[in-house]
Amino acid sequence: MAEAALARFVPVPPAGCTVRRMPTDHPVVANLGTVWHSIDGLLGGLSEKDWDRPTDCPGWTVKDQVSHLIGTESALLGRSAPPPVSEPAPHVKNPMGQLNEAWVEVRRARSPAEVMAEFREVTTARLAALRSMTDDEMAAITSGPTGQVPYEEFMRVRVMDNWVHEQDVRRAVGQPGDLEGPVADASLARFTSALPFVIGKRAGAPEGATVVLQLTGPGEQAVAASVVSGRGRLVDGPVDDATVRLMMTRETYARLSCGRLSPADALAGGLVSVDGDRTLGERVLAGMSIMP
Repeated sequence: MAEAALARFVPVPPAGCTVRRMPTDHPVVANLGTVWHSIDGLLGGLSEKDWDRPTDCPGWTVKDQVSHLIGTESALLGRSAPPPVSEPAPHVKNPMGQLNEAWVEVRRARSPAEVMAEFREVTTARLAALRSMTDDEMAAITSGPTGQVPYEEFMRVRVMDNWVHEQDVRRAVGQPGDLEGPVADASLARFTSALPFVIGKRAGAPEGATVVLQLTGPGEQAVAASVVSGRGRLVDGPVDDATVRLMMTRETYARLSCGRLSPADALAGGLVSVDGDRTLGERVLAGMSIMP
């Protein structure tokens, strides 16, 4: 997201509105607290070598992942961004990436202990700031990575982003976990909300086609979308006659949605099973990455 958007970290309620206090157990704030606590516990058990392990996020180590999270939350606290990187690496593709890389680059010379301490400090400060916000501040429109949205919606994106990077770290250090529960559910729900766009626009599914994502293993669930009047729409309830059914674990689905795993590798590695129209299934997989 643009630096200017991050700078507006406290929305201003409309003039004349009645200010109501937000309860400290607001779901999105609770989810942020949960994912930060989970990341803290994971990082606390890592060795010095683990912090330098490469992750699925191009160009970033475990320490770089944590530095990125620190940077975004620091910006949301109104803290000044470091100067831009003079020579961006090949994995930096856009202005948002340049901003992210600056926060990461400035911490590369710091020790894991220093980065860990900063992560704890900034997330503690962010929780305090969020818990002090009113309902009206949470509802106020602000700039986020998905456009002009209520601040609460922006924070739902932050839940997903933190969870995605936690999963990056977990894969890098061989400590899988946190694939079930409110945070994982909320994160995966953001991916499944894009399924109509994926099948209707990117995959070009024909009128009347129905695609089912069957997520297997822990947290098993099914999500379906059909093309109706030329547009993809989510389908309520079970679907027995799907045009194609794609079966995969929650982890595989998250990796595909975030561009951490190519469809070809997923199919070749047996991480995805296709039942029905294989051509359409492969087009859906090819369009599944929705993270910039």
